[in-house]
Amino acid sequence: MQYLELLAPARNKEIGIAAIDCGADAVYIAGPDFGARKAAGNSVEDIAALCAYAHRFGARIFVTFNTLFRDDEEQEVHRQMLDAQAAGADAFIIRDERITGWDDITIPLHASTQCAIRDAERANHFASSGCARVILERELSLAQIREICRSVDCEVEFFVHGALCVCYSGECRLSEFINGRSADRGECIQACRSLYDLVDGDGKVLVRNKALLSLKDYNLKSRLEDLADAGVSSFKIEGRLKNASYVKNVVRDYDIALNELVARHPDRYRRASFGRVSGGFAPDTEKTFNRGYTQLWLDGKRGKWSSMDAPKSMGEAIGTVTSLRRTDSRTMRFSVIPSKKGLELHNGDGFSFATADGVTGFRGDVCNGLSVTCKDIPDLREGMPLFRNINSAFEKALETQSCRREIRAKLQVKVQDGFTLAVTAVTEDGRTIERRFPLEAECAENKERAAAMIREQLSKRSDIYSFTVERLEIETKDGGLPLLSASAINGIRRQMAEEANGADIRAIRLATGHRARLILKDLIEREFLMRSKYCIRYELGMCPVHQGAAATGPLFIVNNGRRFKLGFDCRNCEMTVTSD
Repeated sequence: MQYLELLAPARNKEIGIAAIDCGADAVYIAGPDFGARKAAGNSVEDIAALCAYAHRFGARIFVTFNTLFRDDEEQEVHRQMLDAQAAGADAFIIRDERITGWDDITIPLHASTQCAIRDAERANHFASSGCARVILERELSLAQIREICRSVDCEVEFFVHGALCVCYSGECRLSEFINGRSADRGECIQACRSLYDLVDGDGKVLVRNKALLSLKDYNLKSRLEDLADAGVSSFKIEGRLKNASYVKNVVRDYDIALNELVARHPDRYRRASFGRVSGGFAPDTEKTFNRGYTQLWLDGKRGKWSSMDAPKSMGEAIGTVTSLRRTDSRTMRFSVIPSKKGLELHNGDGFSFATADGVTGFRGDVCNGLSVTCKDIPDLREGMPLFRNINSAFEKALETQSCRREIRAKLQVKVQDGFTLAVTAVTEDGRTIERRFPLEAECAENKERAAAMIREQLSKRSDIYSFTVERLEIETKDGGLPLLSASAINGIRRQMAEEANGADIRAIRLATGHRARLILKDLIEREFLMRSKYCIRYELGMCPVHQGAAATGPLFIVNNGRRFKLGFDCRNCEMTVTSD
C-alpha cells in the first residue's frame, strides 16, 4: 500500500490549523529562526499547539531548518531543533550538513529542495546518509522523477502547486550579488520578479521593461496520478508567505483531487492521515493568487513558462471592457463582455489589466450586474482584456464557510440486563474504545421508537468524531429497551468522544532513515549567479535549436544600470546568468 501525503505550507499556527481542517496530511512551518522564509518565524509554543492539533488526525508537522547557518549560530540552531522536537515536531526539513551529526536529534530528517536534488546519484547520496525523505528539484521531467524514485530507498517529495523559482533550487546567487541578501539565508529579494531590458552585444534594446526571469506558477493537480505512479508519496504546495485564504483554497482543491485518486485505486493508495472533510466552500484555484499556470518540464519538453508581462497575480480572465465612460476627472463606469457564462461581479472585486508598462490593478467600488463604477484609471480602454484578481464573494466564503474535519467511528451497542449499555467504538485509524453505561430507566413501550432514538442520537458528531451505529444488539431477557431521553444518549456519545481523545491515534508510520555523517557534494557552480531550465531565447521565439531562429550574439539583461550576461547551454537545454 502506498500512502499519499498532501503537504501544506503555513506561515503561522492559525494557517496551519486551517490547512489541517481543509484536508492536509502534513504541514511545514518554520520555528523561531533558520527557515528559508525569514519573515515566517514561529514560537516553539505555537509549534507545540499546532502539533497537538494535527496529531488528533494523524497529521504531521515538519519544521524547517533549511538555511545555511554560520559557525557562531550552530549552538542556537541545535537548541531550537531540540525545543521543536520536544514540542512534538514529526520531522525536520534541513539543508546544512552539520545537523546530521547531532545524535540527540532523533526524528526523521528530510533533505530540502535547496539541496539541489535532481538526479538519482544526488538523491541516493542523501538517502544513504540518513535522510528519510528527499525533496526534489522542481525543474524535472516525469521520467527523471521516476528514475529517482526507483533508485532510492526513502520517501520522495515533489512540489505540485505554487510559485516557481526560475533558478534550480538552492543554486541562486542573484539576490546576494545585487544587495547582499542571500537566498541561502532566507532573505531572497525575488530579483526574478523584477523588470529588465533585453540588450544585445551592440547595446540595442530588443525587449524593454519586462519581467524576463519571472515564471508562471506550478499547477500539477491533473498529474497527481502520474506522479504517484512514478513513486512520489508527498505532494507539496508552495507558499509559506501566503495568506490563509490561499492555503485553504489550494489545500481543499488538492485534498479532493487526492481523494478521487485514492477512490479510483483503493487497493493501491491510501491517504497518510485520517479524517473526512465536509462543508465549507467550493475550491477554485483560478480565483486564488496566481501568475498563470504551467506544468514546466514535467513532460520533458518546452512550453511557454514565462509570466514576463505579469509577474504579479493577474487573476482569472473574465472578459473585455466595453461602454467605458469617464463621468468626471475622478470616476468612471464601464461594462464587461464576459468570456464565460454565469459571470457575476461583486462590490469590492479587484480587477487588473496589462499594458506595455506592466500590470495595473484597481478595485470596483460598485458592481451592478456586469457594470462597474470605480475611480478613474487613465490607462484602461475599451476592448482591453480584463482580469479579476480579487473575487470578494469568494474571499468571504473562504473566511466564513469553514471546513469541518472528522474522524469516522463505528459503534456497536449492546443493551444488557439491568439496562446497561455496552458501547464499543472503532475509529478509522484502528483505535478501539469500550465503555459500559449502567442506566436507570423505564422500559420503553415502543421498542422500535426507542431503538431509533438510540441509533439517531448516537450517530452524530461529537468533538472531531463522526459516529455511526453499525450494530445494535439487545441481550435483555425480555428483549426490552430503556426509555432514554435525547440528552442522556447525547451524554453517552460525548463521553465516548472523550475516551477516544484520550487514546493515542494510530498514525501511519513515517520513514526514519538511518543516521550517518552527511558529506555534502557541492554541486553549485559559483561562476554562475543562476542556472535554469528556463530560457529567455525560447520564450521570445529566438531559439536556434527548437524554433529555427538565427543565431544571436551575446545577450544581456539590464536593470537599473546593472547588466547581467546570459549564457545558453543548448546541449543540456539550460540558460545561465552571470555578472557582466
